[in-house]
Amino acid sequence: MCCNIVTTKAGRRIKSEDPAAFLRKGEESVEENRREDLPEAFCRKMEGLLGSQYQAFLESYEKARSQGLRLNFFKSERTEDWIGESLKLLEKEKMQLEPVPWAREGFYYQEEERPGRHPFHDAGLYYIQEPSAMAVVQLLDPQPGERILDLCAAPGGKTTHAASRLKGKGFLLSNEIHPARAKILSQNVERMGIWNCAVTNQSPEELSGRFQEFFHGIIVDAPCSGEGMFRKEPEAVKEWSEEQVRICAQRQRRILEEASRMLCPGGRLVYSTCTFSPEENEGTIGDFLRDHPEFHTEPAPEYPGFSKGMYQWTERKADGDEQGLRNTVRIFPHQARGEGHFIALLKKEGELTEQEAAPAVRSFPAPAEYLTFARENLRAPQALEGEGEYLLFGDQLYRAPACLGNVKGLKVLRPGLHLGTVKKNRFEPAHALAMALRPEETVLSISLDPDGEEIRRYLSGEALQADWKKWPHLEGKKGWVLVCLGHCSAGWAKLSGNALKNHYPKGLRRNAAV
Repeated sequence: MCCNIVTTKAGRRIKSEDPAAFLRKGEESVEENRREDLPEAFCRKMEGLLGSQYQAFLESYEKARSQGLRLNFFKSERTEDWIGESLKLLEKEKMQLEPVPWAREGFYYQEEERPGRHPFHDAGLYYIQEPSAMAVVQLLDPQPGERILDLCAAPGGKTTHAASRLKGKGFLLSNEIHPARAKILSQNVERMGIWNCAVTNQSPEELSGRFQEFFHGIIVDAPCSGEGMFRKEPEAVKEWSEEQVRICAQRQRRILEEASRMLCPGGRLVYSTCTFSPEENEGTIGDFLRDHPEFHTEPAPEYPGFSKGMYQWTERKADGDEQGLRNTVRIFPHQARGEGHFIALLKKEGELTEQEAAPAVRSFPAPAEYLTFARENLRAPQALEGEGEYLLFGDQLYRAPACLGNVKGLKVLRPGLHLGTVKKNRFEPAHALAMALRPEETVLSISLDPDGEEIRRYLSGEALQADWKKWPHLEGKKGWVLVCLGHCSAGWAKLSGNALKNHYPKGLRRNAAV
């Protein structure tokens, strides 16, 4: 088995399967922690904080954790009831789903269902996400047309959620400082078919100098001590310490400082952690508000299981702190169906501004090879619509959002939608382009049964035989075929004669994982 070292939000290093297996598994756990495994110092601390609620909190570690998935707008029917239309596909698969109260696209699923192994996961119909984490983007509430930054984005839960809310309009910059995690983030952006997102691998300090007062909304899902991950990641328990809590709190303050510089006047910033530590939560926000009088907290909507921030748990108190910190949100596993989160919604004083980005570098008209491919194989692709810049990195062609600006000097993993490879006298489309397209946007497409043998073979990298009875529209044709599950694209195949040559990426094939 191929193994990679992946750095977690809390700075830990754990082994994971190859990227294909990681993407399929999503955030599913293979091991549960029991309460007797919890660090003794952590237990003493939580007992002192929670008092009479401590026993209920402790008992939550004996229960099965809540599992959630979130539907993806980019793979929907794009109707007003796009969530309902997507649910119909999952109902046919007999998935037992219950709504997550604080996220209209979010649903609980039964532990035994394992949706990360279903072909719909490969096709990007949904993202597997811990339910309490879905509240972050719900509170930020991105609107179509806005410029949004996800500053600490891997593996991509908040990024893909924000992208769904933008509905392909506006600009999303998704950043991750750790290279291995940034790669997984980029793969998740690709799988979900997002076309208006750039992925970078930079420090917050490097970004803040380039995007001052630029974004309408910013997500800071800060690296933390990971106390809310104890049931999900066994390594989180082993790595926890009071010293780690202090180190994380210092790091969070630095990240928030840089994020504040990138938020335009009137903009919104949501800060979140998956830890219970007051030092990393109310303490961090309290210090930030005292240093930044131009910011204030916004009260959050009330949802079942949400509780207010704990002003009394902070060490430093000042006049005006109490209401500001009580506007923040706590989600505890003994009060809500989720692992736990802390969320603060901050607003910057002033009116929203329209800050223009610098012109993109290396932008040029679409290459003739791509235009020929598009004319022969595409009808009305998203890649050819709206604003954007064509960028060529070597022989790799991208369509970048216009407001990305000058990418010179940035470590960019994905400057926008990857269109494909420009070769001598021809163009080979990228998997990302397939994932961003819909069957009606291509000249040739086929729909496979999500439970059938053909999709299993396709995802394993095998060639398919063109069945003229099943796909009469293919007979006598040649060229690129979009392989779909219903309206959800899964990848490319190339038709020649009666053979459909498989172009599903080798690194994502199911037989690449053990």
